[in-house]
Formats: sequence, structure tokens, C-alpha cells
Amino acid sequence: MSSQFTQRRECRAAAFQYLYAWSVNQPSSLTEDLRLFFEHLEKPRDYYAFAEALIHGTIEHVEEIDGHIKALAHNWEFDRVAKIDLAILRLAMFEMLHRKDIPPVVSINEAIDLSKQFSSADSKRFINGILDRMKDKLGRDARKPATD
Repeated sequence: MSSQFTQRRECRAAAFQYLYAWSVNQPSSLTEDLRLFFEHLEKPRDYYAFAEALIHGTIEHVEEIDGHIKALAHNWEFDRVAKIDLAILRLAMFEMLHRKDIPPVVSINEAIDLSKQFSSADSKRFINGILDRMKDKLGRDARKPATD
């Protein structure tokens, strides 16, 4: 496994963990909260630049992302989605919608891996179903970065 792949995977895990905590208890100061969060990780903050970009982007677009989740979560009340699964979905959805440099299938695979590591067995199917429906709505090749 390449070191960039490993670093990106670690960054996604850190971003997911932050987004989960953020969803449970939103801080009064995002800047200060992020400083404390990154201070407690084992590597220097600049190692987590990708995580920080994902965190900021996801939070910035959370209303749009939640709208997509609500529309795609067939027969499921949004308020009943587990906070862990919601954090994973928000992160992957942000990547799929706003990070054209990342192929959608990569975002989906990484989300499924996060769900295997941090959530329940049933969550994997739920998360995959929603993200797969999102992928079909994107109108671009799911296996390649977008060129525009």
C-alpha cells in the first residue's frame, strides 16, 4: 500500500472521528476545537491537511449533504440514522459532490471500510445503498476523477 494511500486513509478516519464528535456536540469555536483535536493525534497537524480540508468542506456543505441523504434514505427517518453512520455518509457525500479529484467509487469504498471499523454490520449495507444511489445521480464516471 502506498504511503499516500495510507495517509489519506488515516486522514479520512481522523475526519470521520471529528465529524462524529461535531455532530454530537457542536463547538462554539470550530478553530479552537480543531486545534485541540489535532493536538491529540499522534502525527503533526500538517500530516492531516487532507482531513482538515474534508472536515471544513463537510461542515460548510452539511445542509446540502443532509438534503441528499434525506432524499436517498428510502423508508428511513433522518433523525433515526445513527450518528456514526451519519458522519461516515456526510464525509463520503462531501467527497462525491465536491472533490472531483476523487473517483466516487473510492469515496464509497473508504466509507464502507470506515463503517466496518467503527459501526455495526447492518450499517455497511445502509451506507453502501445511499452512496450507490448518490453515485448514480452524479452523471460522471464513478471510477475516475472528473476532468473539469
